Amino acid sequence: MWLLGPGAALAQNAPSQDAPSGAALQAEPAPAAIVLSDDRTTHALERRSRYWIDPIGNRTASQVEATADTLPWNLREAGSSYNIDGKALWLQFDAVNPGSRRWFLQLASSGIDQAQLFYRGPDGKWVEQEAGDSQPVSHWPLPGRFPTFELSPQDGKPVRYWLRVEHARVDFASPIAILERSNLLASREREQFLLGAYFGLAALIALVAAANAVAYRDRNFGAYAVYVATLAAGQLAYLGVGAQHLWDHWLKWNEVATFLLPGVSAAAALWFTRTVTEPARYSRALDLSVWSLIAALLSAVALDTFLTSRMSITLVMVFIAMGMVVVVGLIVLAWTHGDDPHIRLIALGFVPVLVMAIFPVARGLNLIPAGWLTRYGVSIGAAIEMPILFYALSLRGNRRREAQVRAAALSYNDPLTGLAHTRSLLQRLESAILRARGLKHACVLMAVKISNFDSIASEFGRDTADRALIVAASVLRRAITDIDLAARVGEHEFALLLEGPTTTENALSRAQQVVAGGLRSAPALPPGTTLKFFVTVAVLPDRDLDATGSLKWVQDSVNAMPADSRKLIRPLNF
Repeated sequence: MWLLGPGAALAQNAPSQDAPSGAALQAEPAPAAIVLSDDRTTHALERRSRYWIDPIGNRTASQVEATADTLPWNLREAGSSYNIDGKALWLQFDAVNPGSRRWFLQLASSGIDQAQLFYRGPDGKWVEQEAGDSQPVSHWPLPGRFPTFELSPQDGKPVRYWLRVEHARVDFASPIAILERSNLLASREREQFLLGAYFGLAALIALVAAANAVAYRDRNFGAYAVYVATLAAGQLAYLGVGAQHLWDHWLKWNEVATFLLPGVSAAAALWFTRTVTEPARYSRALDLSVWSLIAALLSAVALDTFLTSRMSITLVMVFIAMGMVVVVGLIVLAWTHGDDPHIRLIALGFVPVLVMAIFPVARGLNLIPAGWLTRYGVSIGAAIEMPILFYALSLRGNRRREAQVRAAALSYNDPLTGLAHTRSLLQRLESAILRARGLKHACVLMAVKISNFDSIASEFGRDTADRALIVAASVLRRAITDIDLAARVGEHEFALLLEGPTTTENALSRAQQVVAGGLRSAPALPPGTTLKFFVTVAVLPDRDLDATGSLKWVQDSVNAMPADSRKLIRPLNF
């Protein structure tokens, strides 16, 4: 989740042994010209070009061309990397375009300090193109995330090209290829679509996480929002999207942001991990160690921002590697010693980034060549990680808030059934009666009684009787709509308020639904046990009865029904 800045930069341009820059025993002859034929749309420069490192870095294209036969050229191999701090890397290759298609040379890495392509035009004069962080992206020959140059349009004649690259602090290891125009544009469109989807997802999750943090006062979501936001900001800098779209003309900021923002996101990731795993529960010394590592990482990032040296970026890399180890350790500790049922899902969320980070780390150690996974591996892992962690944090937050919600609901709900209690019903009923009188429409109040409650309690005990009350509450909930209200108004007595407007036919239909629901078998009750409901129904307003009088009226009526009554529903005023 962190190797998006200094770490990813080293992964992208990982160090290896320095390429020879002095005199070689025998210079590599120029490879054969690359034929840009119509049957291929991409030509890699590996083993098709040769390189030389200018130890001073001040030679011009004319000087290199004039002394080319005496320079110690070497064949460029796949996966090569070059330490060119204070130097300049020259690559030379020949290409011939036998057709009329347009071809472009692309260096598939963002953050390159300076790249220049030289070749002689038909008139013998130099044609020069420049890209890289030395100038705004909008001034590049072909603006985009990667330095890209158009090759000579000369038809059928070999052209010799000279590519000059300056890149400090990290080794240069960018893949270089020649692409046909349609292939180049198609690849750019795919990249922009995928990057747009990723950054859109990151922005959405960061905003929703921040909203949850504010609404529920949940520090886990707060830390997660900061982590996702800084992670996205770090990738904006590292992937070249920021320089292309956001800070095109801010050259100094672009130079700083490439290493600063990803470093800050690494510290935010460590802080987020500490927040969700809570190491202080196991050891205050461990918690202090995590805070110390965060402070050390931020200090290293600040130091690197001012020194901008190879040593300072290496120090940042060391702290990032230590942070990765700490993240794994904290997750394992919380998994093995914690009691959080969602920690496994949280651990699963970290897995994609930790696994995909293997590729840039391995490249940083020069174990594998630079490639697609070393550049985009962490981005892919982050895209998988974000929704998993958000879902896990949502489950954890819901679990922690459940007790608070239940406690808050006790002021207006019955603790056993979850239905409204008498006070809440009377408040709603009073408002419904006033509204019905003002608008001249009817509402309905029903009293419901479990007539066989005492026999169930005496035969099966109090626990079964409580379950019978819960089953009854479930039946009543299914009989009402969102604007109606079900309440418990006695030990085994309930009330339903249909706020309407409604009709007598609808009221009787609801009453029949309640009676039928009680007669169905319920898994929570002993086999063969059903609930026998007595129901009285009144259309309100009636006479001058207020809420209390109306409720007493329907309750007295349902309690007056004989225990052996065969008529289970009793209309009171219709």
